[in-house]
Order: sequence, then structure tokens, then C-alpha cells
Amino acid sequence: MPTLAIIGAGPGLGATVARRFGREGFAVALLSRDQEKLDSLAADLGNDGIVARGYAADVRDPATLEAALERAAADLGPVTVMQYSPLPSRDYLKPVLDLTPELALEALRFSALGLIHAARAVLPAMREAGEGSIILINGGTSVKARAGFAGTSVAFPAESAYGEMLHDALEEEGVRVAQLVIPGSIPKLRYTLDEVAERIWQLHAAPGPFRSMLIPLEEGRE
Repeated sequence: MPTLAIIGAGPGLGATVARRFGREGFAVALLSRDQEKLDSLAADLGNDGIVARGYAADVRDPATLEAALERAAADLGPVTVMQYSPLPSRDYLKPVLDLTPELALEALRFSALGLIHAARAVLPAMREAGEGSIILINGGTSVKARAGFAGTSVAFPAESAYGEMLHDALEEEGVRVAQLVIPGSIPKLRYTLDEVAERIWQLHAAPGPFRSMLIPLEEGRE
């Protein structure tokens, strides 16, 4: 059974993506910081006939993140698809004049370094199998800096750069690396969660460019 690992799993998009991949026969590993919430989400998915388990981890703590992915692979099977979509702290959305070096470093740990640790945990099995996908979900500051969202404006581009380099390095090996940029909040856009989940499924199912925009960047501005 193929396995999807969702880093940053929650009851909104994460649960919807889990159901979309579950319909294709995937088991689902749910990763976030709150084990109780993960267990509840896994139970809900189980009621829909989806094999799902929760693994508590903090993307800013490499040891817990790598250990969670290792446990997921041992329990459910090697990770075939990894979605990296942890929700940034509101602290990362402060104005640039309030951005401290400490906060910038934390944002980088959250976005870029967390992705690097996670990718290095799942890529050996993907490369050995000659297939797999790593999918990044980012906001609009991954492609256009905004002075009022300083932390993500620093960290998301670093995450994006690493993802794009992985895309270029791995595309001949059958491992896909793709990014879906979602400018703004999904409930305020013209897409439903099911439609966004379908876009994410297609990023895995069909080869394509590294970056896709859910909507044009200008339409996501409030």
C-alpha cells in the first residue's frame, strides 16, 4: 500500500487531501504537534475506510520530525508522497521593521530547514523505488515578498529554492517535486477544499513544472 505523509495535517485541507489520496488506495501518515488532534483526525478518516495514523512532531525539531517519518514508514510502508504544508505561526507575519534575527531564524527552521530534514528522511526510499512525490504548499510570499509578512517573506523563498533544486535534480529519476502556491486564504478563494485537493493529487499523478499557482498572485491580495 502506498503511503502519503502530510506534514502539517489538520481538519481542513490536510484531511481533504488525505481523503483524496485515500480513495486511490493510499495509507496516510498525519504529522503535526498535537497527538490528541491527530488521533481524532485519524479516527475520522478510519470511519471513511482510510488507513491513517497520527505522529506528533515539530518541524522545528529535526529529531522528532525524522523519528515520526521513520515510525510512519515502519507502520504503514515507505512514504510514496510527502506533502509539506505546516501552517506558519502568526509571529512570522509581523512587519519587516519588527523582524528580529531570532524570529527570522525560527521561520527558516520552520519552512526551509524543516523541509530539508523531511526530504532527506523520505528520499532514499523514493529514489530506490524510482518513484514518489514531494509537494510543497506555500502562500504568496513564496514568490513575492510583502513587508507586512516578513517572516514568511524570508523563509518561504528559501523553502521554494530548495524545492526547485530538488525538482531539477530528481526529475530524471521518476521522483517529482512540485509546489502549489495558494495566495490568500482558501475559504476566500473561488476553489473548494475538494478542488484544491484534486490539484494536489494531479501534481503527484502527472509530471509538470515545479511551481503551480492556484490563482494569479494579484487575486490573492486582500
